[in-house]
Amino acid sequence: MIGEAELRAMQRHAYLVNIARGPIIDETALIRALTEGWIAGAGLDVAVEEPLPADSPLFTAPNLILTPHISGASDRYNERLAALFADNLRRYRTGQPLINQYDPQKGY
Repeated sequence: MIGEAELRAMQRHAYLVNIARGPIIDETALIRALTEGWIAGAGLDVAVEEPLPADSPLFTAPNLILTPHISGASDRYNERLAALFADNLRRYRTGQPLINQYDPQKGY
């Protein structure tokens, strides 16, 4: 979704943040954008390959912050997870459709 054309269309002071899915961004184009100054910087919580190999050029890209795929964590995560589980258990026991089911066709 975000390749060279999209990165070049961004303003030079812009920062790109990806907390969605790694393949959304062309990492080679992003590294070039950062190295050549097309954009001011980027933050990635996801990558195409996880965990990143030790020799990944992302580790040395300028103005890039990498986090270890933890953007979904919050203080209330466990509370929300327990409520979702309890709701789905109730739905399962009463024959109702479950929510937030994994869809292998979509990959999530």
